[in-house]
Amino acid sequence: MEYLEFKISCKEEYREILMAELANIGFDSFLETNKGFDAYIPQEDQEEEVWQEVISRYQEEAAIKIEAGILAKINWNEAWEKNYDPIAVADKVYVRATFHPSKSREFKNEIVINPKMSFGTGHHSTTYLMLEWQNEIKHTGKVVMDAGSGTGILAIMAMKLGAKRVTAFDIDEWSVENGKENFEINGFDSLEMQTGNISSVRTEEAYHLILANINKNVLLDEMEAYAKHLLAGGQLLLSGFYESDITDISEKAKNYGLSLVGKKVRNKWTSVLFKKEGVKS
Repeated sequence: MEYLEFKISCKEEYREILMAELANIGFDSFLETNKGFDAYIPQEDQEEEVWQEVISRYQEEAAIKIEAGILAKINWNEAWEKNYDPIAVADKVYVRATFHPSKSREFKNEIVINPKMSFGTGHHSTTYLMLEWQNEIKHTGKVVMDAGSGTGILAIMAMKLGAKRVTAFDIDEWSVENGKENFEINGFDSLEMQTGNISSVRTEEAYHLILANINKNVLLDEMEAYAKHLLAGGQLLLSGFYESDITDISEKAKNYGLSLVGKKVRNKWTSVLFKKEGVKS
């Protein structure tokens, strides 16, 4: 499979926004650089018109410059080893790859992620915010859903925080394969990653906590399903959208008996916590 490579320089504050926009149109791998980032997409997956629309929308304000090329093959593990640094969420969790030294004595929890894409490593603001929230939410003995699990990082965090069971799934088969690898690396061999969405995978009867770090449109479309799968008093933790989208997300959630509990913001991205009306589960 041949990949198209785009070396993109841009203003620092637009780096994560652009990576998220490109991920939504088929780009599956990113490497951050000093000037911006490199973006990769299978040649057959690129739609020129859609690509140009995204770039033109941010071209001027983000000062975008692009160098394009073709890669016949790329060793993602080798590339990530050169560009991927560990991250820490306060003293709560340390996220690293297998080629980084452990700091398990310095942090309450350590997660090992060997990524094949940038999302789901904690580097993107949305994943960071979800991890931050998770470490403030009681997981012990709870049944948890991780919708759009990606690398599996949130499911792993849930298990490390004492969840009884976790249902994890993603529509991307490549992400599912990577997620399974990461489950094994972290000692959760019995944790399964299913292929599909909330309407097609095997689920529990009801959940205490649902995690969904996806994009705004998917969250709006699946809000009713999230609410139906929550126990009364259960919690829904969402991210994958900008602070300016909170009103739309909250209004949709309210239609299904979900009340906004709180929000966190990082680099214009946000994560919000909802609670389902009813007796505490």
